[in-house]
Amino acid sequence: MDLQLDGRTALVTGSSKGIGEAIARTLAREGAAVVVHGRDAAQTRRAAENIVEGGGRAYAVLGDLTEEKAVESLVREAENLAGPIGVLVNNAGGSSPAREGWSNTRSASWASTFDRNVLAALRVTTRLLPRMRQARWGRVINISSLAATVAPPTAPDYSASKAAINAMTASMAKAVAADGVTVNAVSPGPIHSTTLDVRFREAAAGLGVDSDAPWEEVERMVLPLFAQVPIGRVGRLDEIADVVAFLASPLAAYITGANLRVDGGLSPTL
Repeated sequence: MDLQLDGRTALVTGSSKGIGEAIARTLAREGAAVVVHGRDAAQTRRAAENIVEGGGRAYAVLGDLTEEKAVESLVREAENLAGPIGVLVNNAGGSSPAREGWSNTRSASWASTFDRNVLAALRVTTRLLPRMRQARWGRVINISSLAATVAPPTAPDYSASKAAINAMTASMAKAVAADGVTVNAVSPGPIHSTTLDVRFREAAAGLGVDSDAPWEEVERMVLPLFAQVPIGRVGRLDEIADVVAFLASPLAAYITGANLRVDGGLSPTL
């Protein structure tokens, strides 16, 4: 299927690795010029260079999304390098490594998590949205999480921040729909990232499974301990990227204000 992304320009935040990098690669494969963003210079440039080596168009920009001046600078640089941004994927963010629970959660952790997840997306979006509205075309795609709607008992700051992303998505979608701009969220379930791979192999070792065992064996043994996924496996990075690429395309013009859960049926609700 031709997603009609030739001639479009996309900025994917937090795209030097993981889900963001997969999204950037997929958008480039579909013909979009992609601005890869990260904080680690070598890693970010490597991700952009890999896209170019594969025949795509990509540029690298650096910046800390928790700093207003850094965001202003990186957006300016992105548009200088690639032209007006018509597709924004707010992927950067994450949870605290400490994964605090309700017995030790701190307000400072909540403030930091909201800054990295919600305010970071807000800072970039508010700088690009006016030009999208003026052009009468744009796509904003916010990477949320299943934790926003099926919150676990730990890391409440992360779940709350992703719930805020969903609310922000719904509000923004209503505000800009008449201007030709769509705004949607994508909520991944368990995805086979580097971090998840490490966690699963550590758990597998505790069950007596060789840490170098094939992924399928590790997944079969460990996944039931983490989540009851009806499909019976974790998702792949490209499965998230493909959903984002469709939402970024002109083919998804009548989809806005939606939260697409890509979770193998894990969520118990519609």
